[in-house]
Amino acid sequence: MTAGNGLMAGKRGLVMGVANDRSIAWGIAKAVAAEGAELAFTYPNESMAKRVKPLAEQLGSNIVLECDVASDASIDAAFAGIAELWDRLDFLVHAIAFSDREELKGQYLDTSRRNFALTLDISCYSFTAVCQRAARMMSAGGSLITLTYYGAERVMPHYNVMGVAKAALESAVRYLAAELGPKGIRVHAISPGPLATRAASGIPEFDELLDKAKAKAPARSLVSIEDVGVATAFLAHDAARLITGETLYIDGGYHIID
Repeated sequence: MTAGNGLMAGKRGLVMGVANDRSIAWGIAKAVAAEGAELAFTYPNESMAKRVKPLAEQLGSNIVLECDVASDASIDAAFAGIAELWDRLDFLVHAIAFSDREELKGQYLDTSRRNFALTLDISCYSFTAVCQRAARMMSAGGSLITLTYYGAERVMPHYNVMGVAKAALESAVRYLAAELGPKGIRVHAISPGPLATRAASGIPEFDELLDKAKAKAPARSLVSIEDVGVATAFLAHDAARLITGETLYIDGGYHIID
């Protein structure tokens, strides 16, 4: 897909989870916008609104709504706001996850009940919650896309309960794909390799993980948010209408190497 040729002209999509100009969701938003898609964005609280609104403006979007995915009422309000402006939704990008960083430093064995529930709610159930609302606006079909990570399949240092949540998320993708497929709605999980987002920069030993990924990946290259963006744009396009329920790795082949 070559930027500027408008392969997604006329498509409308909601991007949830843009944090800053180095976030994966931002890379996706740029890619689909470059293909002509019209976008709406959400932010979780007022402090994040100050970051998201200027980025949305860069892509010509003035639809920026508050949405706390821990609250059904907030999700309902956000989708009601979109429905007032758009008569349909063609794709949704869910790039939202959260866990107590202090608990990620220890062992999974020590995970508290509170943080387990919080992590699974925000990192997994929230995708199901937004899919419930988005599917109602996809009468002509569409695609629902979330982000996962290799830690869902293999034990990764300092990932702990987040790995459990991502494993549940990948399973949710399969169930949603089976149930929504007859309605022409595809459901995808994108699994990027390690990349240097601001959120990841605080993870202990993350630089070593990046070096390992670059050295072992068959492509001998680290993934970028732009790489994730163009691949996601393909999945959101009609050309991918028969791809659903899969976890797509964008990692230079890193996941196939022991």
